[in-house]
Amino acid sequence: APGPRGYTTLRDEAVKLFNSLQQLESERDPVPLMQGVLQTCLDLPPLVDEIYCQLVKQTTEPPAPGGQGDLHYWQLLTCMSCTFLPSPPVLRFLRFHLDRTENRFPASEMAKYACFIREALGKTKGRECVPSLEEILVLMQRQEMICTVHCPGAPACSVAISSHTTAEEVAQELVSRLGLSQSPNLFALYEQSRRREQPVGSATLLADVLTRFE
Repeated sequence: APGPRGYTTLRDEAVKLFNSLQQLESERDPVPLMQGVLQTCLDLPPLVDEIYCQLVKQTTEPPAPGGQGDLHYWQLLTCMSCTFLPSPPVLRFLRFHLDRTENRFPASEMAKYACFIREALGKTKGRECVPSLEEILVLMQRQEMICTVHCPGAPACSVAISSHTTAEEVAQELVSRLGLSQSPNLFALYEQSRRREQPVGSATLLADVLTRFE
């Protein structure tokens, strides 16, 4: 049946995503296209397994292993692993694919992505938002984002976060940095915009907060 937000049937959307993946191979700036694929998967969860399977297929026996097109697929697979968990059968096959890649191409860029993806899958629990453009860029480089937190009575603090870092983890790190570990007070992060100011839930992923700002 037709999906939400003007989507067509799952079959038609799967075909559109396949066409997007074909375009990704030669795209000079793949970030917006990657974010579009991730957004479709967030809106239509049944397509998550479909995209995982398509990406496994595209990164198996590629014409040019380690070429730009091949790495674009690995980069999208990296973003997927930090955003969605596939179903158990697909997850088992994905792990087999990661092991196979590391064994066939040790010390290669593909092997490094495979290692990163395996670690991410062990932490991913699901996202409220797809990765921001900034997050996609750092994931493509297998790096962390730098988040700036403004503290009352203290200069702004820069904190390195991953796609899995929670607000509570950042608050605890800042409390330690500011020498407040023995304070009886409670501490929390607040999200402030022009219209509102509200506390960020302790289990909230900061990456989702940054996406909402974007």
